[in-house]
Amino acid sequence: MYCPVRNRVRRRGVRSVCLVKGRPEPPGWAHDRTIRASTAGYRTTFTQRFSCTPLGARLARHLALAQLHTWGIPHGTPPSDAAATIVGELTANAVTHGRVPGRDFELRLTHAPSVLLRIEVSDTRTERRPPGPADLAPSLPSLDEAGRGLFLVDALADRWEVLDRVSGGVALPGKTARVELDLPPA
Repeated sequence: MYCPVRNRVRRRGVRSVCLVKGRPEPPGWAHDRTIRASTAGYRTTFTQRFSCTPLGARLARHLALAQLHTWGIPHGTPPSDAAATIVGELTANAVTHGRVPGRDFELRLTHAPSVLLRIEVSDTRTERRPPGPADLAPSLPSLDEAGRGLFLVDALADRWEVLDRVSGGVALPGKTARVELDLPPA
């Protein structure tokens, strides 16, 4: 059979699914995207790198919502809406304040069903570190169009922090904003 996305002939013994209309795709064909979904015990992780542009931030929010929906957190529910706002704010901050030419930002979602949703956004800029939750000073409402993103994150998140960027126990340049949302029991 022919797969129009890959312009290749499919063989029997399919195990994965092609990106278009659920058509099967032979094992060993990797997608061009760097999506990695792994299950470690009870947690499921989604990781994706995006270009450090406004379009990348928008795509990160849309893919995060799609992934939450596949994990059983439907669109329009309070956890989904909170996660959409948090991902939108953190990715916008990564694009606006954490941009390094030629470098991407990374979105990582970790889901423990009926327990926790962790959202992590990492960028490669080290010198512009946002304030942590303890450093946010309450201010009077202003008419500025910018500067309220972390206040939204603080209001919606159960826990959040800004960490040095680490991957596999190795320190990397940059920072990671980690947000945790407690999920209601099923």
